Amino acid sequence: MRRVVITGIGALTPIGNNLNEFWTNIVNGQSGAGYISKFDTKKHKVKFACEIKNYDPKIYFDTKEIKKYDLFSQYALIAVEEALSNGKIDIESLNKNRVGVIWGSANGGIQTFENQIKEYFENEYTPRFSPFFIPRILVDIASGIISIKYGLKGVNFCPVSACATSNTAMIEAFNHIKWDKADMIITGGSEAAITESTIGGFESAKALSTNNNSPQLASKPFDVSRDGFVMGEGAGALVFEEYNHAKNRNAKIFGEVIGGGQAADAYHLTGTNPSGEGAVLGMLEAMKEAKIKRSDIDYINMHATSTIQGDLSELSAIHRVFGKRKSLSISGTKSMTGHLLGAAGAIEGIISLMALKNNVVPPTINTINIEPDYKNHYHFPLKKGHKKNIKYAMSNTFGFGGHISTIIFKKIN
Repeated sequence: MRRVVITGIGALTPIGNNLNEFWTNIVNGQSGAGYISKFDTKKHKVKFACEIKNYDPKIYFDTKEIKKYDLFSQYALIAVEEALSNGKIDIESLNKNRVGVIWGSANGGIQTFENQIKEYFENEYTPRFSPFFIPRILVDIASGIISIKYGLKGVNFCPVSACATSNTAMIEAFNHIKWDKADMIITGGSEAAITESTIGGFESAKALSTNNNSPQLASKPFDVSRDGFVMGEGAGALVFEEYNHAKNRNAKIFGEVIGGGQAADAYHLTGTNPSGEGAVLGMLEAMKEAKIKRSDIDYINMHATSTIQGDLSELSAIHRVFGKRKSLSISGTKSMTGHLLGAAGAIEGIISLMALKNNVVPPTINTINIEPDYKNHYHFPLKKGHKKNIKYAMSNTFGFGGHISTIIFKKIN
């Protein structure tokens, strides 16, 4: 079986516009939440989100590119550029027929869609759509743009599984390299969904926290007083590469991908099964492929959105799979980044890899009173990161529609 390693990472997030800044803020428990600046929230109950700070597209793109690319595609290109740079990957030296892109997004160019529809109906005399309207909104377009920019002719597509999307993308990248269909794949996900319709929609579904008085304290996974998630935005990029291909070019290796598990809750449109049935199946499948025991997992980056039902069902699933194990460290890092929807898995995969590399368990912030049935079962680092030797890390993501996706990373010394 061909082994798959990670040789490049890039991050553009609400708590850091590059990997180093992002990781420093994760370890130190920095919240990215604040009042929404992207639109007037007077019609909305929820006034806050985790926005990217100090973002100016003109720093990265020329005027023509800005017109062509929705924000989610811009975010993708920026994260990919950093991943290739810090991985010291010279694309021109590679066989581009064997380098692919599998990139995820749940909402695609939803900001473009909103803006164009408003413009069309508000313009009484000359309603028109931009010639870039369709390519800007397609969820698969970021994957295509990345391949065009670098001339990559390998496998290229965009899986969609709601908030499990970029975990699904990473598992697909893992599989394609294992199957000898590629030597390198740029994978991950991007999302730019802090818009009037998405905030309004999730607000109506009662999925968002309404703690407008204290946005930075709003996301508190596992806490008995949690009341919903905080919307986030950004991108996470990872370069997956066949092990010998990476060694032959003396690549820096962040870690190894060893297993992926996918399943379905088959329960509800938006809610998770209280028993955690789908999550149990996904985690077991990932460990089966990784050929490791349950006791081998040192750290789990939980999906942990800070919703009442979601957190409880995931804790139930963890208990069903791992039992009571105080040495098992778990955290909910959406407490800092917010929920990046289709990009969440990529960002949390990066956090898991950095935890392996640096032997640090990231914290859950804002959480004070952990669900009483589980608070003494596991190790919950709060406020700041905790030093610990980590060999195996698991990352869970779940999506509306019952989508379950789990990926496992291993340290390479």
